[in-house]
Amino acid sequence: MDKIIEALKAIEFWSNTGYEYVLALAIFIGTILVLKIFQSVILSKLKKLSEKTETEFDDILIEIFRKIRPPFYFFVALYLGIKALTFPAMVHKVISVLFLLVIVYEVIHALERLVDYSAKKYMEKSADKETISQSMMRALKIIVKIVLWAVGIVLILGNLGFDVTALIAGLGIGGIAIALALQNILEDIFSSFSIYIDKPFKIGDFIQVGSDSGTVEKIGLKTSRLRTMNGEELVISNRELTNARVQNFRKMQKRRDSFELGVTYDTSSAKLESIPKIIEDIITKHKDLEFVRCKFQNFGDSALIFKIVYEVKSKEFDVFAEAKQQINLDIYKKFNEESIEFAYPTQTVFVNK
Repeated sequence: MDKIIEALKAIEFWSNTGYEYVLALAIFIGTILVLKIFQSVILSKLKKLSEKTETEFDDILIEIFRKIRPPFYFFVALYLGIKALTFPAMVHKVISVLFLLVIVYEVIHALERLVDYSAKKYMEKSADKETISQSMMRALKIIVKIVLWAVGIVLILGNLGFDVTALIAGLGIGGIAIALALQNILEDIFSSFSIYIDKPFKIGDFIQVGSDSGTVEKIGLKTSRLRTMNGEELVISNRELTNARVQNFRKMQKRRDSFELGVTYDTSSAKLESIPKIIEDIITKHKDLEFVRCKFQNFGDSALIFKIVYEVKSKEFDVFAEAKQQINLDIYKKFNEESIEFAYPTQTVFVNK
């Protein structure tokens, strides 16, 4: 064995002895074998162990390592093997750049899989997963991947000897110019992210924005769409939605209504005193209604004003409208039975002869 080693050391080619070439080849083959054993044997055993755990994060990590492509192992082994040899600086530079390209490529793909996994788990665990905007999730993943590739490219260019500081400065100036040109669009996009994260409303909610109201049908990257009570589609920019005061009726458990009722000044005091009881009886006989109060509010120009307040134990507008109609009909019928006259605008003129 010693003679063989001495004989190999006596052979020299491109500033390296035969022994050094054999050593480099051994490192190359040994590295490939170790990495393949790690991928085929060790990862398989780790995968079986991970299947017994409740968390899925270890599963995705193992899956990332299992999907590493063979060229990665080849370049890692080649890089380590050539490190044992003496070559011109240019050769080492080329090998280092190729090695860096492979490393950056695999790392970015691994991070992309983590991003996809995180987005998937978030959508599965979200309470409103059926109404999550798919386009928004895709946009978030695209933005993250663009950032990852931008960082990777800058890292590679830096190792190639380029002045990345000037490049980053130039990209910064260009980015500012693009941001100014697309200011309104970017505001809408970031507003959509704000809506998505903060969740002031979701698809299916009935909301009111200023004087407009409707059911949310879509939350897009730039605009959101509402279906109004009249049936038409209302398109509102996301920037307007985040800047305006939005009333969301989703969590409303019941509706409160108040209205005024006027009777004539000819009504006797006894009948005035009976009106609150009459109104209370009318409201409480309906199981979906809750009486709050009925008070003699004030003296109007041509009527004695009562203020009535009640609640409907439902958030549905149709139930509320039906209850309001029934109350009005019952009041009208009861007042006719009790000979209580509704007031209407009148004016009495006294002529002094």
